[in-house]
Amino acid sequence: MPPPLTITDLKAEAAAFAKVESQHFEKSLFGVTDGKAVGTYLEHKFQKHLSSRYAYDRGNSARGIDFPGLGVDIKVTSIKQPQSSCPFKSAGQKIYGLGYSLLVFVYEKIDDGRRKAGRLDLQHTIFVETDRTADWQTTYGLLRLIENKANLDDVLAFFRERMLPVDDIEAQALAEQVLRQPPKLGYLTVSNALQWRLQYGRVIEQAGQVEGIARLI
Repeated sequence: MPPPLTITDLKAEAAAFAKVESQHFEKSLFGVTDGKAVGTYLEHKFQKHLSSRYAYDRGNSARGIDFPGLGVDIKVTSIKQPQSSCPFKSAGQKIYGLGYSLLVFVYEKIDDGRRKAGRLDLQHTIFVETDRTADWQTTYGLLRLIENKANLDDVLAFFRERMLPVDDIEAQALAEQVLRQPPKLGYLTVSNALQWRLQYGRVIEQAGQVEGIARLI
């Protein structure tokens, strides 16, 4: 019976996997420009690697995240435009985080014409803790307001300026929560859409330098 997968195991395996995968030439990736196809390839390969060594509850797109038992989702993104999407649950995610941690693989894809194969140079492998997955500008602005003795009206005005996707009742409840329970500073850029659009530029810059964002390689 394989041992249960832990967060510590996941981080260590992700780092080891990234180093090995960065040297691997894959014929099925040659000429592929679709980021979603590249992401699916890498996620499935990493999951196969893990499932041969550990026992864990494996998620899927229908269930929301890749490791529901650990509260972690995998994100694979190109260094050219490091971003991805995730389901919108509530506007509060922009302030208090997505509700789960992120394991982010950032690659540069290189095609070798002689070998007729593609290689994913995994330049960054980063683990973002749950409480750092909120939006930078939103949390930074709210923390500054609180520092300057903001009241409920100030917070509501800030929500309107930032076009936070909430109705009046939700905004009131969320503003009261912010004053009662100030958020932690987030490091993602989370753009409003039918799905959240997550951008990782700041995460890449800050990985290994701030608490809650670990640079695995």
